[in-house]
Amino acid sequence: MSSQGSGVVLLVLSLLTPGCMAAGMDDNPFKNCVTSRRRVADLTYKNLTSFPLLVPNTTEYLDISYNSIQNITTQAFPQLPLLCFLKATHCGLTYISPSLFQHTPALQILNISFNELQTIPDISLPRLTILDLSDNLYQGYKLPECFQNLTNLQILSLGSHVTQSVHLNDFKPIMNISLRHLALGAGEPWRVYQSGALSMLSLQKLSLFVNFCGHFSEFHKLLVDLNVTRLSALRVVTMFSDDCNVTDDPFQNLKAMPYLHNLTIENTWINSSFLMVFLKDMLLSTLQDFFFVNITYAEDTPDGFQFHFHPVNHSISLRAVTFDEVIHYQYRYPIFNMSFEDALNLKYVKFSGSGMNILPCKILQTLPTLETLDVSDNLLSDLGFWWPTCSYTSVFPRLKHLLMSKNRFTSLSFISKKTYEIKHLESLDLSFNSIYLDKRCTWPGHLIELNLGNNNLGNSVFEYLSPNLERIYLSKTGITAITQENLSRFPKLTHLRLSSNSIQALPEQLNAPNLISLYVDQNAITTLSQQVLEGFPKLQVLKAGNNPFICSCDLHWFLTDLNKSCLLDWPLDYLCSNPVKFAGLPLFEYKTSVIACETWLQATVAFSVLLLVATTLGVLFYQLDGVWYTKMLWVWIRVKRRGKKHSRLLKNKSFSYHAFISYSHQDANFVSSQLVPTLENAGVSLCVHERDFVPGDWIIDNIINCVESSYKTLFVLSKHFVQSEWCNYELFFAQHRAINIQQDSLVFILLEPIPTDCLPKKFLRLRSLLRQQTYLEWPKDERKQQVFWASLKSMLRMADKSVVLRDVATDLADTATLLNHQF
Repeated sequence: MSSQGSGVVLLVLSLLTPGCMAAGMDDNPFKNCVTSRRRVADLTYKNLTSFPLLVPNTTEYLDISYNSIQNITTQAFPQLPLLCFLKATHCGLTYISPSLFQHTPALQILNISFNELQTIPDISLPRLTILDLSDNLYQGYKLPECFQNLTNLQILSLGSHVTQSVHLNDFKPIMNISLRHLALGAGEPWRVYQSGALSMLSLQKLSLFVNFCGHFSEFHKLLVDLNVTRLSALRVVTMFSDDCNVTDDPFQNLKAMPYLHNLTIENTWINSSFLMVFLKDMLLSTLQDFFFVNITYAEDTPDGFQFHFHPVNHSISLRAVTFDEVIHYQYRYPIFNMSFEDALNLKYVKFSGSGMNILPCKILQTLPTLETLDVSDNLLSDLGFWWPTCSYTSVFPRLKHLLMSKNRFTSLSFISKKTYEIKHLESLDLSFNSIYLDKRCTWPGHLIELNLGNNNLGNSVFEYLSPNLERIYLSKTGITAITQENLSRFPKLTHLRLSSNSIQALPEQLNAPNLISLYVDQNAITTLSQQVLEGFPKLQVLKAGNNPFICSCDLHWFLTDLNKSCLLDWPLDYLCSNPVKFAGLPLFEYKTSVIACETWLQATVAFSVLLLVATTLGVLFYQLDGVWYTKMLWVWIRVKRRGKKHSRLLKNKSFSYHAFISYSHQDANFVSSQLVPTLENAGVSLCVHERDFVPGDWIIDNIINCVESSYKTLFVLSKHFVQSEWCNYELFFAQHRAINIQQDSLVFILLEPIPTDCLPKKFLRLRSLLRQQTYLEWPKDERKQQVFWASLKSMLRMADKSVVLRDVATDLADTATLLNHQF
């Protein structure tokens, strides 16, 4: 097959400022070992001249870069037992004390690149996984013997601007350590490379920041050693200087490296004559993935790039090719003319950052096996990609994934129709474009993934999507709300990304039975309801950080019940926003309790406590005779209240006695020995039938006269009382008077228990009174008897101002005594 004429790749000249790429350092401390943002100390650009001493001992990440700290000594280094990541770049460091890192036993990542270290410092940290010593001034790559203790080291970066040679035993201390990535060089040429220097290492990936122009023989020896290590990935950065005249074939040894599957050529100048030689070496090798990154291409052949490949008994292993930021040096379109005996079996091709504005249709027709095409970061528009003379059904017979991010696409309805021409297309990336929603869209059924991120689309975007979609990415699209109606449009939905929008809440009624992954980070969500996640029974991945969470009981379930392994950004991106006292507090440090957050549990505990307290008080109340004391207190209170109420009724009424005592003659001993003496000694005048009945009058008349002449009638109740006929008469007349004149004129003293249900029928009145009226029980306990007498005296003294004694002269003196006597 050949491609020429209309198959010319259209590239537009763009400006690029070359620069050194990072040495592959994984510079994401939060992902690696930091547990809380409150344990991060960023002291960059603070004009420090010495190591800061006032650093909290809980610090896990410390960055002192861009200061003027030339020396770090053990004495000037604080105790930081939890420090995991230390970064001190661009400080002018010239010396680090060998015993310095005894203060940092937990250190895992150390970056002291871009300094002025004259020697590679002694570092003995068994937990260290990443070490960056690049861009310093040490004279050689000879590693200290203590490096053999870095048993967990995975990434090592070494680079010096003054070192131009690599010797045999430079890396011997780490020969028994399996490195995932080794980066060497600082952009300077290597004039000497001793064979075997790298062959003793166990490596997966090597990055070389070395200019080999004029010293390709050293590069050949290096490739031989790398084949011994069974290296799988090689990255060469700034391999050729701009003025380099490449006459040799530096990659001729690729054919003899069966383990090398990934090759990247980055940040360099290449010409068409070298490219033709290199492409042949690459196709004859076992390389599977090849990357051209930040390349300046110049045509030094008069007919442009002419390549014809006809291998004999050789199958091409290459499966993926990337052209990222490829700049054409001349002010004219480059010419490519390629032919192959057999079609390339490429699965993945990327043309990115090349200024492409028209798709190279004819060249892509030579790649019938292509499954993924990435044309992101170009100048393609709707018609620039889908131009009329190109048949996309034949150009992309197997294409499944099409990435067109960062271009100039606009009409979603136009694109949706054009996707029907790519018969097997499954995923489409239109993020970072200028997409607008113009008309209803019709999508092919085979399209199951669509990325419209970073386009201003709004809430109505769901109405323009296919119901067959399984993966929908709508980050930063201006969405303010998500509803069940939106989700119901996509019954097959498994992945949904809504990051960086303005969603304030996730409704509890959301239901997506097949959803596996959900991104709602960087929105305006204040809480996450448990009911929401119950609507996603298959959810395995959740990203919800960087939201203004309100730390309250609504998040209690989230903190205690949710399996945090499904949270991609836990715990660093989860902070309290409100209330103010918790603002900035990491969510995992916010402490709540089940009792504080569950109302039913609060009620249960409160009821249990109250029941226990009530039971305890009840037992104590009963044991200490509280019932009896309470009853006495109630009698006393009622007496006080009724005193004021009836004082007006009795104002013009005169009595001869405070009380008439009704009792059975069999209880006369209690009455004569205790009741009468105690009350009369207290100034209470009593009417006792044995003493005060008028001789010769009828007994009934005496009873009536005594009852009416007394302020109250005092009944001494006992079993003998209910058997007395005369006591029944006295009760009858006293009750009749209480109904018609004074309701509280009856006072009952219970000498012994009398069950009201056992009273004779003639004492039905007494039974009713005992059920309704308070009575005083005669206690056996002497302490209680004092309360009994005080209550009784208070009840009988209510008529002091109304009692008129028979002898006027005596009355005056006695009345004065009664009025001033205090019980």
